[in-house]
Amino acid sequence: MTRIGILSDTHGYLDKRVFSHFASCDEIWHAGDIGSYEVLQALREFRPTRAVFGNMDGGDVRYSLSEFYRFRVEEVNVLMTHIGGYPGHYNPWLIPMFERSQKGDDPIQLFVCGHSHILKVQYDSLYRMLTMNPGAAGKQGWQTVQTLLRFVIDGKEIKDLEVIELGHV
Repeated sequence: MTRIGILSDTHGYLDKRVFSHFASCDEIWHAGDIGSYEVLQALREFRPTRAVFGNMDGGDVRYSLSEFYRFRVEEVNVLMTHIGGYPGHYNPWLIPMFERSQKGDDPIQLFVCGHSHILKVQYDSLYRMLTMNPGAAGKQGWQTVQTLLRFVIDGKEIKDLEVIELGHV
């Protein structure tokens, strides 16, 4: 069993409450627009952290991360990127990747992205994968509430999903 905390769009502001909400997590995933290398480093010092760069990230963050991150946690194959979209409204460059994935032996089962600042968790029946966008954990942007996600991967299961609201921006 692996406990995971997901955040995105911190834009250089790391709310200290993230640490208490992710204290029980084994890993942290950041879906881009980190905003500064210091935010990334603080997360890495706290827990093992997987992350991608976002469109607003500067060279210091971009040089240490990728735009796409494909990995496996227990028996779940994950793809994470910053600008992704959601079922029926994906960014066009992702469609060939999703199609190849579903035809192969190692299909994507969980797709994680950020960018929109809109928290959304939705199952995509076309590509047979769960999509997650944790919203925005920072204070920059048009969102009114800072949000995080926390969940568990247990073998093939993705379960115990929790939405965490840090409060109004």
